Amino acid sequence: MPANKKLLVLPGDGIGPEVMREVRRVIDWMDRRRMVTFEMSEDLVGGASLDARGVPITEETMEKAREADAILFGSVGGPKWDALGFDKRPEIAILRLRKELDLFANLRPAIVLDPLVDASTLKPEVIRGLDLMIVRESTGGIYFGTPRGVETLPNGERRGYDTESYTTSEIERVARVGFELARKRKNRLCSVEKANVMQSGLFWRQTVTALHQREFADVGLSHMYADNCAMQLVRNPRQFDVIVTSNIFGDILSDLASMLTGSLGMLPSATLGAVQASGKRHALYEPIHGSAPDIAGKGIANPMAQILSFAMLLRYSFGMDEDAALIETACTHVLGSGLRTADVMAAGTARVGTSVMGEAIIRELDKLA
Repeated sequence: MPANKKLLVLPGDGIGPEVMREVRRVIDWMDRRRMVTFEMSEDLVGGASLDARGVPITEETMEKAREADAILFGSVGGPKWDALGFDKRPEIAILRLRKELDLFANLRPAIVLDPLVDASTLKPEVIRGLDLMIVRESTGGIYFGTPRGVETLPNGERRGYDTESYTTSEIERVARVGFELARKRKNRLCSVEKANVMQSGLFWRQTVTALHQREFADVGLSHMYADNCAMQLVRNPRQFDVIVTSNIFGDILSDLASMLTGSLGMLPSATLGAVQASGKRHALYEPIHGSAPDIAGKGIANPMAQILSFAMLLRYSFGMDEDAALIETACTHVLGSGLRTADVMAAGTARVGTSVMGEAIIRELDKLA
């Protein structure tokens, strides 16, 4: 059995604690099966931390995050905290984790599982077999660039402004992640920007092209403007294998791609830092569905995105590809059996809640193992 791995669990707000409970069942199952054991700790972030401690994330929690081998994150935010100032938003927790741990590469898979082909709003022949990965730069760009702010102009009019800014090293390191992933998949990378109207976009294209020529000439590289990429994702999404793009375009395009699959409740994500000299790599894993406050506490949330985020954790942080695949297969089989949460219901399927879906996945793991 592998040695203990230090895992920090941050359930957060809304449906976060509900779906995280189902992941804990999977972790307990793995421990019982003697596949792996984790040294686990749990803490508050987001609105839960604001209510208890007055800040979205404390220094003590940040220190736990720095010490962890991997972080499993739920979701943060909700209308309860909407009236707070900018620096008190629950979302500051995830932004701070990304920035201070230098989690620069956000991996967002969009996979259409066979049992859910009809759940998409697109025609089955367009999305059947879809398996693409979007790599989003997540610590730079317009979300972090300076100067930024709101000011009053001499004529009394007010102006809000943010700055899109990237350095060579920021672009190269996230592009390198994209190229390396492409090598393990179909060997195709599409770099997305707006080189036609943005200086930063032109610089992005030039930098990715130069890196490709130096280190990754064996990988097929194409370039695409962000607006065209959005159209192509709806028109012919299977043309893509790996997409690498900036923070703001990645934010938009990954949400668009997620709906090709039929439900935000199905999709995981990973955000990776650089590999350190010690071999350690900071990494955070979370579902993309958010805190969903409208259904929190009702026991109807889909836990699969959180469970599949844990599968990504096993694959990218601990190299446990077979165990990750086992969990992914269990989820696919359960969906194929006709059990569905409300977000992926279809004719002829049975509606179940969060805990029943979690139990079904455990039973399927027992069969597969």
